[in-house]
Amino acid sequence: MIPIAKPYLTQDEAQATYDTILTGWITQGPKVQEFEEKFAAYTGAKYAIALSNCTTALHLSMIVSGIGPGDEVICPSMSYIATANAIRYVGAKPVFAEVDPCTYNIDLADVEKKITPKTKAILVVHQIGMPADINAFKKLCNTHNLKLIEDAACAVGSSYKGEKIGTHSDLVCFSFHPRKVMSTGDGGMITTSKEEYYTRLKLLRQHGMSVNDRTRHLSSKVVFEDHVELGYNYRLTDIQAAVGIKQLEKLDWIIAERRKIALRYHQAFQQIDCIRLPVEQEGYFSNYQSYSVYLKENCPISRNELMQKLLDAGVSTRRGIMTTHRETAYAEYSKGIKLPVSEDASDRSIIIPLYVPMPEEEISEVINKIKEILGR
Repeated sequence: MIPIAKPYLTQDEAQATYDTILTGWITQGPKVQEFEEKFAAYTGAKYAIALSNCTTALHLSMIVSGIGPGDEVICPSMSYIATANAIRYVGAKPVFAEVDPCTYNIDLADVEKKITPKTKAILVVHQIGMPADINAFKKLCNTHNLKLIEDAACAVGSSYKGEKIGTHSDLVCFSFHPRKVMSTGDGGMITTSKEEYYTRLKLLRQHGMSVNDRTRHLSSKVVFEDHVELGYNYRLTDIQAAVGIKQLEKLDWIIAERRKIALRYHQAFQQIDCIRLPVEQEGYFSNYQSYSVYLKENCPISRNELMQKLLDAGVSTRRGIMTTHRETAYAEYSKGIKLPVSEDASDRSIIIPLYVPMPEEEISEVINKIKEILGR
């Protein structure tokens, strides 16, 4: 079976975890600090705050943005459910906007229509690694005095207008889940250039503790901590951070290899008139966290039939990006919501295998099986 994805982990990461374990410092210590500093340098941000995953990063971003009960945050429904869940965690209401049918990124015009006096923020998602039009949303947020938060779970290493994702706005949230381009097993990061956010995020991730464990450990004097506000246990371990440091060293190479595979798919499928391929506009640089293929109405078989035939042939796929408003957890919450563009894009697209290193024979097999099933 050709897998849909798998992380690129080598002896380097194994050795790094071994060495870290032997130091005896395995959580929220020197390796976490090193990972944060190197990640900030890589993205161009002033600060980076390591967290347990991207969902916790989104949650804390809501808190430091001052979002709470009675507020509204506009976001796409076509995104992993964690995007909307983070809004609900603080008692606010996610307001779902449509997406662009070609990029699957949130649609600016529809967002503008849904701004109300209760709107406090726009949560932009860089869908499967393809950057959204950040400058356009920054302008919209400035006009209406709104916060802009980036869900960059899939976009580590992607670029917009020549700059890495992570430096364009005040709160950018990343994921290091195994399905992502780089992985720490699980984990997340927030980048920011605002010192006030940086200081508070560090408090919130560790129970609101005024003095962290490492500072107390290294102090030559007795230090007593104070818990200055309600916080959370959202820490990253040093073991994970050691893996992240090694992954970061390889990230540009991993992305270059992923883009080569994406180009192979582009070239193989571009003449098939019943499918639509990803669109990377000028000034946008995708890490191709996933490769999504949309089946047009003239396709000879349905999306689900194609997925089953590929599975029968030994090729794993996944459905297109989910629409949160149609999930059971949102059944009562989303009554009456209709998002035809998002629903169509979700229902008619599939994600096909892409990982590093992907053997040439597997790339060819995916291409050949899709062409064979579509009769092309």
